[in-house]
Amino acid sequence: MKKVLVLLSGGQDSCTCLVLATKQFKNVYSISFDYGQRHRIELECSKKLADLAGVEHFEMPISSLKFLGDSSLIGLDENIDNYHRGDQSLPASFVPGRNYLFLGLAAAKAYQLGVHHLMTGVCQTDFSGYPDCRDTSIKAVQGALFLCLDYPIYIHTPLMWKTKAETIFMMKELGKLDWYRYTHTCYEGGAIPCGKCPACKLRARGFEEAGIVDPLMW
Repeated sequence: MKKVLVLLSGGQDSCTCLVLATKQFKNVYSISFDYGQRHRIELECSKKLADLAGVEHFEMPISSLKFLGDSSLIGLDENIDNYHRGDQSLPASFVPGRNYLFLGLAAAKAYQLGVHHLMTGVCQTDFSGYPDCRDTSIKAVQGALFLCLDYPIYIHTPLMWKTKAETIFMMKELGKLDWYRYTHTCYEGGAIPCGKCPACKLRARGFEEAGIVDPLMW
């Protein structure tokens, strides 16, 4: 396969996807989105990772999600540990429509670049209750993009059925485990993991299960 556009959040999973993409595709691009997230450090991490991989990186501003609000990831006045609008099945960190919007905009950029493949690190195994990370959701978006653009778009989700520990082992086998030093996971936006938010807990559990020290702690 020739070209791919990686949705790069600067986090652990998207970092893994970036490494996989460089192994599987001849030409790799990456894209991240500035949507007013409280953990804006992830944008700097995305640029760093793209530099490490030697790929062309794009950063797209999106004001609409910040305008809508409705998530503890946007703004500093919401408690990360709450539930979304009182719904006990959705964490407060859920950003309605985020992945749907990201994939649509990434597809539009792919169209411009002449790219038919997108890669994203969404994962149903460790998906934190986000409905837009499910396999059925991604397949539905892929079909819609194909029809709306009249242009083949294939969404690759290599981590969909993997646990965090399995993803960590994958990076170790790829010889890029140290790249996790340049990733950011914490929803609070600090350089040091808070250890309390859902993302930090998932990451810590993955490294514990893998029996490997998180490179962020090296």
